Amino acid sequence: MINIQFPVSNSPHIPVLIEPIINLISPVSGYWLDGTFGAGGYTRALLEAGAEKVISIDRDPQVFDLAKPWVSNYPDKIQLHNDKFSNLGKYGSDLDGIVLDLGLSSMQIDEASRGFSFMKDGPLDMRMSKSGPSAADLVNTSPESEIANILYFFGEERSSRRIANAIVTRRAERPFVSTLDLSNVIENCLPRKKPGASHPATKSFQALRIAINDEFTELYEALFAAEKALRSGGILAIVTFHSLEDRIVKRFFQLRSGSAGNSNRYAPELKNEVKHFQIVNRKAIIPPDQELLNNPRSRSAKLRMAKRLSSEPGSTLLPSQLGIPAIQGKHYA
Repeated sequence: MINIQFPVSNSPHIPVLIEPIINLISPVSGYWLDGTFGAGGYTRALLEAGAEKVISIDRDPQVFDLAKPWVSNYPDKIQLHNDKFSNLGKYGSDLDGIVLDLGLSSMQIDEASRGFSFMKDGPLDMRMSKSGPSAADLVNTSPESEIANILYFFGEERSSRRIANAIVTRRAERPFVSTLDLSNVIENCLPRKKPGASHPATKSFQALRIAINDEFTELYEALFAAEKALRSGGILAIVTFHSLEDRIVKRFFQLRSGSAGNSNRYAPELKNEVKHFQIVNRKAIIPPDQELLNNPRSRSAKLRMAKRLSSEPGSTLLPSQLGIPAIQGKHYA
């Protein structure tokens, strides 16, 4: 087993499941793409493990300023691009591997002004790119039914209708402008949480963040972009942080590896096509105990990896085939 040593002590973000990734793909070589650069943990680990070059992408412009102190340690080995990872095909082809960490970085969560946290007071923002409509725009202008659908389908929040009604009732008095304001309204309309349970606003904040950043569309498009950008034998490694993301990635790998089967016996039989991927780990890898101790925020992380088998393009898969929920409208945009 390889023990990766690289300078992350000065970084506010700990790369999740990095050692299992490096150990599974070792020996590392060639050109890689880090589609969710963040604090650069995956990029640095890949370079330290032997990658010749890493193309690094992030939609958050702030992360590149934070990387300036150490990027110069890897001259001509890192390319930085401020963009969405669904556009990764613009920056690399015939790649040896692609890594995507779909979670928020700790620095985004901890910075109250970004508006991602329900535990810290800040503007109700949640925009990764710092542009476009914010979470405040969504909760203050969207119809009650749309808010309820977003909370239910994107956050799997069973009390979505009750929360949506509480939001609309409160905004009639005054608009929402802060994270704690919204968090308190959600918490007050739900039963008192049981000891050890997650915060009552957890699922709602997740759902709003997904909607604001169009995260499922991003993931859907990135999966096919990655498929096209990888060489035969290239690796696609994806770390997810909630069940909806994990199911989408799992379904994509199953369909592209010919191991999906029919989830519904009444549905049309799926055609057997050329296998485009070989699944590396049949069961999702979760953080070991030591990583959980060092980084409690990794507790919901799951790693899935697959190896590209063919350079041929796969057939088109609809979002519904991957289990991606669809919400009509977006009146807040």
